[in-house]
Amino acid sequence: MSRTASVTSGPYAPPTPSRELTVVSADGARLHVEVHGPEDAPPVVLSHGWTCSTAFWAAQIRDLATDHRVIAYDQRGHGRSPASPVCTTHALADDLEAVLAQTLGPGEKALIVGHSMGGMTVMAAAARPRFRAHAAAVLLCSTGSSRLVAEARVVPLGAGRVRTWITGRILGSRAPLGPVTPVAKGILKYATMGAGSAPHMVEACARIVHACPRAARHAWARALEALDLDHGVGELHAPTAIVHGGSDRLTPPVHARALVAALPHCVGLTELTGVGHMTPVEAPDLVTGRIRELVTTYVIPEKATGVEIKEGA
Repeated sequence: MSRTASVTSGPYAPPTPSRELTVVSADGARLHVEVHGPEDAPPVVLSHGWTCSTAFWAAQIRDLATDHRVIAYDQRGHGRSPASPVCTTHALADDLEAVLAQTLGPGEKALIVGHSMGGMTVMAAAARPRFRAHAAAVLLCSTGSSRLVAEARVVPLGAGRVRTWITGRILGSRAPLGPVTPVAKGILKYATMGAGSAPHMVEACARIVHACPRAARHAWARALEALDLDHGVGELHAPTAIVHGGSDRLTPPVHARALVAALPHCVGLTELTGVGHMTPVEAPDLVTGRIRELVTTYVIPEKATGVEIKEGA
């Protein structure tokens, strides 16, 4: 995705990174990575969701890069990361580990933030030694660990086999999304955002989503349809906070409640009334504020002392 595919001004215009690099994952997949902010600042790693890109985090990057080292990367097949024939949660975990290895120092701790498929990436990597070595804390935004298609409410029908089948066919469609028109924005808003989302927020999300190659959109939709990462939630021992939209149709609040119940060390659920699936865009100040709180609580003390914070400390 070129930057021209996103908005070009305002809070959702992608900032210029301090540096860019290409990280090679375990299977040879190449990942576009951006680093923003001072190199000696506390690190935050951002993992975006299905059909998005680093541009999705523009508001968070713009704010945090003043006093944080913000590391954002394009998932394989998204943004500037080339397509890969391997679209599995195992590959997502490999990719995150590769990014951590190339952007953080040995044993350096960071806050790791995942939105939607990015949150699923975190769950997939939860038991990996390198992830555990680098994760001081985690923030999961608008995500779930299983039953994604069965629980989705983008189709206005009661829960059951018919709704699940139709939802799977819509989300996994190979059809091109086409240009960003008023009708396209209306459909995207209904499916992924709260009714009160401002037009500039809808515009930003539409441009990002429509820039995703349809082959990648289809391949990852098939992978997410079969998602089962419930075991990964139980392996996520880092302090983990959750932000969720109360009006999320793609990953309804039932997912957030299930995560709270299953996480070994949940440090809070923030449910945003009237907000949909695109929480970092729809509620940028709140998401950024939660990131800052978690960095202050879990990352900065470790950076200052070099001593790992234990549960209950």
